Amino acid sequence: MTETIEGHGGALALAALRQAGVRELFTLSGGHIFPFYDAAVQAGFPLYDVRHEQTAVFAAEAVAKLTRRPGVAALTAGPGVTNGISGLTSAYFNAVPVLVLGGRAPQFRWGSGSLQEIDHIPLVAPVTKHAQTVTDVGDVPGAVKRALEASLTAHRGPSFLDFPLEVVFSTAEAVVEVPHVQPVEPDPDDVAKAAKLLAEAHRPVIVAGSDVYAGDAVEALRATAEALGVPVFTNGMGRGALPPEHPLAFAKARRAALDRADVVAVIGTPLDFRLSFGDFGSAQVVHIVDAPGQRAQHVSVAVSPAGDLRLILTALAQAGVRTAHADWIGELRAVETAAAEKHAAEMAAESDLIKPARVYGELRKVLDRDAITIGDGGDFVSYAGRYLEPAQPGTWLDPGPYGCLGTGMGYAMGARVTHPDRQICVLMGDGASGFSLMDAESLVRQKLPVVIVVGNNGIWGLEKHPMRAVYGYDVAADLQPGLRYDTVVEALGGAGETVSDAAQLGPALRRAFDSGVPYLVNVLTDPADAYPRSANLA
Repeated sequence: MTETIEGHGGALALAALRQAGVRELFTLSGGHIFPFYDAAVQAGFPLYDVRHEQTAVFAAEAVAKLTRRPGVAALTAGPGVTNGISGLTSAYFNAVPVLVLGGRAPQFRWGSGSLQEIDHIPLVAPVTKHAQTVTDVGDVPGAVKRALEASLTAHRGPSFLDFPLEVVFSTAEAVVEVPHVQPVEPDPDDVAKAAKLLAEAHRPVIVAGSDVYAGDAVEALRATAEALGVPVFTNGMGRGALPPEHPLAFAKARRAALDRADVVAVIGTPLDFRLSFGDFGSAQVVHIVDAPGQRAQHVSVAVSPAGDLRLILTALAQAGVRTAHADWIGELRAVETAAAEKHAAEMAAESDLIKPARVYGELRKVLDRDAITIGDGGDFVSYAGRYLEPAQPGTWLDPGPYGCLGTGMGYAMGARVTHPDRQICVLMGDGASGFSLMDAESLVRQKLPVVIVVGNNGIWGLEKHPMRAVYGYDVAADLQPGLRYDTVVEALGGAGETVSDAAQLGPALRRAFDSGVPYLVNVLTDPADAYPRSANLA
């Protein structure tokens, strides 16, 4: 579909975004980008504003993650753009199709010292798939289309466009077209080899990650697992691809599975520190990726099919011959069951100081099956990964391998805008709350209710405990204990309460979800409780 419209640069850009299915714009007010606001007002297009530019980009990232379509943020020139670079980098590492529209000092006066005059392109180019300054107002729709096509083409990722002042305020007539993305066709020989390895394996394992969800390949993953009879583990937004009750879904036996497997198929996630850099002992590794550039270069793999994950997984399901893996699945199920019993005891345990495990035990009782949970923190969120089991795909958001704190309020805004009728719950460390909690005001003002659960142990737990183990002491790892993060949200127009008694966790969480406002449950947790970390970060 194409249309010809006339308008200023903001109107032309918005028309191109709407053709691509974009339904909202996140921003922080700035004079360089007024035409984008004018276009939104004239079109009745939803506009959400925030208190820090990184929140706008994180909100756009959340929308793009959840909907598999572009999410868009508009940032003013100079510090507006540089404040958003952490969000761009997060989207880059997470392969999320975010488009940032930047303001820019006027080109006709470049070099004269205009307000916030800086060339953004060299700053953002390393963490974007496409970065361009648009110098002709008539090219605005075409530039937006090209940027979106770059973002949506596997391997997906963010793009950036900035618009000199005189360009975005000028008017022109231009043609607006829908972006078009061509699926990457996999090599059939690679797919056949992968199918043969999995079919002949005695102890196969599948590990599926975020790109399975992003590539709309969840159903194809289930079909493959069921056709081949292979146990499945997940990470990132792959979580929930198989519901916890599925006979091939596993979460707690991963170490045992990877230690004993003879074939490991890693699908839609990199062989990074989260997966021991692809070192699975004597197992043959099948690395299935959505684009050739994602093939692991640091470890030997048996085969690495690259292309549209739906096509690859559908072909695997059709080509594979199911092998009896009853003994292998039974072995892993025994480990899984034992771990589940241990976790259940931990989540119900009584203690003088509240353990993070107990927080998640109580939270599991009140979360709906389709609730969206958002992790923004270190140790506290690591426990969430251990104890919470998403029941549906597209219901878990975390910072991903870049590990950037401060995503919470932006992700919450994007999730609430996308799913107005679901529970939205942010799991936040007290350290992470310092990065974005002020944007609770943005949620209050725009009537976007979410529940924020802060695990408040008064320390940087991810650093304090390891530093003490290495050096015998720690520095720069303490926060003020017992801070009332709930009263911060109350002062910003929301509500909340502090919980120091585990028996009060359940009632507090129910009040939070029933409140209809941004509500922070500030849980005072045991600072001596350290997450048992085994990942090798480097």
